[in-house]
Amino acid sequence: MNLLPNDITTILGSKSQINVPDSITDTVAIDSRSLEIGSRTLFFAIIGSRQDAHEFISDLIATGVENFVVNRIPTALDQKANFYLVEDTLSAFQKFAANHRSKFSFPVIGITGSNGKTIVKEWLNYLLSPEYNIVRSPKSYNSQVGVPLSILGINQLHNLGIFEAGISTVNEMSKLEPIILPKIGILTNIRSAHDEGFSDQKEKLREKLAFFKNSEVLICEESQDVRELTVSGLKLFTWSTTNTSADVRVEIDTKSDASILRFHQRNADFRATIPFTDSASIENAISCVMLMLELAYNPEKIISRIADIFPVNMRLVVKKGINNTTIIDDSYSSDIQSLKIALDFLESQENQGKKKTVILSDIAQSGLTDDDLYNQVTNILSLNNINRLIGIGQTISNFDFKTFDFETYPSTDDFLNSINRNSFGNEIILIKGQRNFRFEKIVSRLEEKTHETVLEINLTALTHNLSYFKSKLKSQTKLMVMIKAFGYGAGGVEIARLLQYNNVDYLGVAFADEGITMRNSGISVPIMVLNPENTSFNAIINYNLEPEIYSFSGLQAFINIASEKGVENYPIHLKIDTGMHRLGFEYADLPKLISILRSTNIVEVRSILSHLATSDDPDSSDFARLQIQKFEAATSLLMGELSISPIRHILNTSGISNFPESQYEMVRLGIGFYGVSNDPTEQKYLERIGTLKSIISQLRHIPAGDSVGYGRMFVANQNTTIATIPIGYADGIPRRWGNKLGYVTINGKKAPIVGNVCMDMLMADCTDIECQEGDQVIIFGESPNIIDMADKLGTIPYEIMTGISQRVKRYFYRE
Repeated sequence: MNLLPNDITTILGSKSQINVPDSITDTVAIDSRSLEIGSRTLFFAIIGSRQDAHEFISDLIATGVENFVVNRIPTALDQKANFYLVEDTLSAFQKFAANHRSKFSFPVIGITGSNGKTIVKEWLNYLLSPEYNIVRSPKSYNSQVGVPLSILGINQLHNLGIFEAGISTVNEMSKLEPIILPKIGILTNIRSAHDEGFSDQKEKLREKLAFFKNSEVLICEESQDVRELTVSGLKLFTWSTTNTSADVRVEIDTKSDASILRFHQRNADFRATIPFTDSASIENAISCVMLMLELAYNPEKIISRIADIFPVNMRLVVKKGINNTTIIDDSYSSDIQSLKIALDFLESQENQGKKKTVILSDIAQSGLTDDDLYNQVTNILSLNNINRLIGIGQTISNFDFKTFDFETYPSTDDFLNSINRNSFGNEIILIKGQRNFRFEKIVSRLEEKTHETVLEINLTALTHNLSYFKSKLKSQTKLMVMIKAFGYGAGGVEIARLLQYNNVDYLGVAFADEGITMRNSGISVPIMVLNPENTSFNAIINYNLEPEIYSFSGLQAFINIASEKGVENYPIHLKIDTGMHRLGFEYADLPKLISILRSTNIVEVRSILSHLATSDDPDSSDFARLQIQKFEAATSLLMGELSISPIRHILNTSGISNFPESQYEMVRLGIGFYGVSNDPTEQKYLERIGTLKSIISQLRHIPAGDSVGYGRMFVANQNTTIATIPIGYADGIPRRWGNKLGYVTINGKKAPIVGNVCMDMLMADCTDIECQEGDQVIIFGESPNIIDMADKLGTIPYEIMTGISQRVKRYFYRE
């Protein structure tokens, strides 16, 4: 792609204001935070529900960007760059991608469905790569923005495309279909994901099938609904385990660690074995086999290759490494597009002065010559200020990366045999390699070994929840997100980094030491301390934190300390008690408060806040409205008497949803950000952010009459298999969750917790579950989930979340 301004104008049909007529564009960007943006970038200023990229154009011009697609030209910038005026910048971005797609005629496989899209795409990439030079969606880039980003990765040397498309409501697929234009379609399944965006399953299926309106063939499970809704002229190539009218009938025989799939079709029968037993993986594997049959692969080749399909890790996982290192684990794939994604993710992690290291394998199927490919890699790594590059593989070892501290190894084992624990220290390390390089061995070597119990935190889900609540706010309403109590148990610093990256206005912590930890970790967002102790005021000022002031004694103490430090106009936040009756100034206190504030210039009222007691209770909405009336009266008095215009905020998570008219200048998002709502209707729009996992330490077989644990609280009434799991009440599992009140999930099945939960372990009855020592155990996540746990325990999800001990290792990942 080498485009001049006239080329861009023609493609977009835009009204253009050209100030740099000889400017050349060869890359596209939509995220102003990416370090890969430069003078040859075409930037699309997309407007989101809360973020308008036009606001960053001035800064981008300062970095050298010359070309912008906009729906308006920012004030005073009209002579400083090239501007392409369009009505809708997202639509223009999609149109630009569709134009790029139209230049290539090789076959494209399009995948959609409720689940399995990314797995099928990655497996097909592996299965077909010996014959094709494939371009595919990086990660799970299947949205209205992700699809065009994926398509723009096509170049002249590719000869097969595999792209996925995802939708969440009606009229979205019609925008994605002309961008991808699939020749061969795969419909994985239609299940409950995103049901809320459709009136019923048939409407959802109809929308999905619109993806294939110009395709030649659709591969799917035999279905009468699909046949009824499919466009005329589209050939169906179907499979079924029960319906004999399907083109291919599949018999499934599941063993302990593998499944045998017997395929029956008119001209051939064959049997293939896959290393999976779960139903989702079996369905996904069948989709892949069907595609290979459609492409006329012979059964022998299918059988050989499908036996080697592997678990696909779609996550970028942040792990704590040895010697004060941070590891970003992206060890299953290596291509240009996903490298850019991984580097952007690396940049979103505050490195606190750590140098940046990339361990990178050979990159296959780029569609470029080796020289062009690794010149691109050099440029990408340079723009991201990478300090050290370790290349593993025969091809990358032959390229001279002069810009970096560069070392090479022929193979992963050569690398592992050459390093020791002191080879790495005080750095952030991106580990990115093709599947066959087995970079998980490098991750294992460099990862700090701790407790085998881990709490996995999904950063993608957190971002989704943040966006959901942002969509409820007026464009001018500021947002504070609460990260007190170690980020509600999820991990304070890492969550703060995510929020800072997403440009929230304030962070809220309970005590000064939490805020100090944030500052020491590189967090620069304004931080409010909601429960400051007088003894912490010195530290609050030293670390540029902002205290909530709720009493005269606290106000006077802070003024005295700030005065001693020679501080003036230090920001404080006044708490008004409107009915919660915990902390705060009452209305009767306001004249005295006004008098004190008039007499000093030491402090400045940055905000005024209160807290609703019943925002989540529809039966007590009158009390909440009374609190809002009291807050209005108090803030009006303070603002009028002091001639100030502070930020006002009274709404918490439930308040955002239930009292949208009272957003004032800011709202405070708490538990909703972490995926929990008190409204069951709203809950289905939020995503689960955490999964607590452990392993089976030991399996024990006991006869009827034997007991388990302290106090013999469980006595077996039959021969029983007991799994001992290394997590207990010292890790935050409530002791009363034992004795068959609670359960864990082992290999997809419920295992009741028997006996008392111990300090460091618990025991579960897995008599009817096929399992072995070392198998994974879900303590909570999808099942059981923390809402159900809290209900059974007679408590609230907050207590479950915040109770997980900090000795439990947190893994952070992005899907």
